[in-house]
Amino acid sequence: MSDEYVYDEATGEWVAGGAATAVAAKDGAVVVRDSVGNVLADGDQVTLIKDLTVKGAGQTLKRGTLIKSIRLTGDAQEIDCRYEGIKGLVLRAEFVRKR
Repeated sequence: MSDEYVYDEATGEWVAGGAATAVAAKDGAVVVRDSVGNVLADGDQVTLIKDLTVKGAGQTLKRGTLIKSIRLTGDAQEIDCRYEGIKGLVLRAEFVRKR
């Protein structure tokens, strides 16, 4: 397990960098963070940090695959996105890194 921590300026706390962290913002929205603690937003590009097997598609997305134009779902750990040949792809924020 990695012992990396990222300083969250909004809360003033050190947060584990390897885990997706949700922080309730002042307006009630959920802040979604990638595997290293970067804040994600709609339309961002992300890359995968490990190989992921896609259930139901019979495909494996390899580490380093670029995913364009993500959409946040309101859940702190899920990202909705599209990829060639896979409809309705939902990724966990802990497996991506902001580009």
